[in-house]
Amino acid sequence: QVQLVESGGGLVQPGGSLRLSCAASGFTSHYYAVGWFRQAPGKEREGVSCYSSSDGSTYYTDSVKGRFTIFGDNAKNMVYLQMNNLKPEDTAIYYCAAERWFGQAVCVVSLFGSWGQGTQVTVSS
Repeated sequence: QVQLVESGGGLVQPGGSLRLSCAASGFTSHYYAVGWFRQAPGKEREGVSCYSSSDGSTYYTDSVKGRFTIFGDNAKNMVYLQMNNLKPEDTAIYYCAAERWFGQAVCVVSLFGSWGQGTQVTVSS
């Protein structure tokens, strides 16, 4: 059973940066997808950035392109989301998710079966 634990959220001023971390364990497949999703109050959960291990591809939703970067450390079973130039509209609970996957990275909520507990990111002055 895949277990995911997020950390690194917090309060940051607009224009600031945060790095979210996701500690992963229990993978049984060589090929998988991992991703970061977020859910703001009153809104549906959305895919922010995802990575596929089978081809190394990544996906970013348009609103974070050029500001967020997903990367990992296989030796430590960690996945990170570096968030720069944060905006108030980035405020949300951020979740790490994973699923067995082969092919191009996709970031669709319904395709992911393993989820972390979430970490709050608040961007405010």
